[in-house]
Amino acid sequence: MTKVQDPILRAPGKTEKDRLPIAALIALFTAGFITTLTEALPAGVLPQMSHALSVSESVAGQTVTIYAVATMLTAIPVAVATTNWPRRHLLVVALVGFLVANLATAVSVNYTITMAARFVAGAASGVTWSILGGYAQRITPDALKGRAMAFAFAGTPVALALGVPVGAFLGQIVGWQVTFGLMSVLAALLILWAMWKLPNVPGQKTADRLPLRHLLRIPGLRTILVVTGVYVLAHTILYTYIAPVLAGAGLADQVQWILLTFGVASILSIWLTGLFVDRHHRRLVILSTVFFAAAAVGLALWSENAIVDYVAVSAWGLAFGGAATLFQGALMSASREHADAAQPLMVTMWNGGIGLGGLVGGILLAGLGSASLMIAVAVLVILTVIVVTFARTHAFPGPSSRF
Repeated sequence: MTKVQDPILRAPGKTEKDRLPIAALIALFTAGFITTLTEALPAGVLPQMSHALSVSESVAGQTVTIYAVATMLTAIPVAVATTNWPRRHLLVVALVGFLVANLATAVSVNYTITMAARFVAGAASGVTWSILGGYAQRITPDALKGRAMAFAFAGTPVALALGVPVGAFLGQIVGWQVTFGLMSVLAALLILWAMWKLPNVPGQKTADRLPLRHLLRIPGLRTILVVTGVYVLAHTILYTYIAPVLAGAGLADQVQWILLTFGVASILSIWLTGLFVDRHHRRLVILSTVFFAAAAVGLALWSENAIVDYVAVSAWGLAFGGAATLFQGALMSASREHADAAQPLMVTMWNGGIGLGGLVGGILLAGLGSASLMIAVAVLVILTVIVVTFARTHAFPGPSSRF
């Protein structure tokens, strides 16, 4: 039987105190990369997918929707069912889910089978996101826990900034099926790497796990979840419908370059977050919401100006890149020893924001036009600024708080 180790129980030597477990964090980074790229890849190869599956592009686009829905529906039930599983075992099972689902997507020419495979991939995503942040912290010295989380979550902006464009390019050159097949190969390689380099930390004893109703009574937890949901809702509306927003401003030919700007700023953001999150967590949360709000207001009022658009999107990228680390860190700080049980709530709220963002944005665009999207985004993010500013006791406390 594999021996389960919990690094927290070991007293680290002096040489370990200031050192990140890079090899293990690479495994978590890549797991996040696979999770995000698997979700977003259809957007980059949608015309080819719709042709191969004999459906319209709008119908093929539901392969993204069902992924988010599966993540939202399965995160909490699966977390409860696997609460006492060793974390590496659970991550490997999720990676096997990605391997099988992406392989099935690669070989399928049937829309129903493809949708079923995407549902499996979404469920695997729920498992991965539920353990990623806690796993990174539990294998890292206390002084570097925030930096470790930033490292692990960096897979998301890298996947959006680089993975999706590269996937779209490969889809055009070698075919979209090969692109999904390569994702399966990457998942297989990661399974081997994780088994070799990732410490296997224990799960939580079932008797120690708080029921959901008790978790939600933890001071600050509901505030963190609400802020996260509203923030992601605003982000998803803007990210999903940035093309019509720019088209309405006469800048339709700038979409790809503006999205590249967002991606580069997001990567820079995750690096800066890793540098400062352990000492300035609350300040970074405030900056993230303020930068996003400023970007939304700028796009709402002056989107016809290309310079304003690029500056605003850069601010948006700087705000969003480190958001997962900041909100997960706040949740783990508030929930303490119940962090493993609380993380699925964050996954559910995050994916609820994604799913609702696509729906709300579509309704606003069809009913009121592209200008209404930016007004909605600005109002939502300004609300997060207000809540974060005043939630300084439990949800987003000052420097005395520790992860």
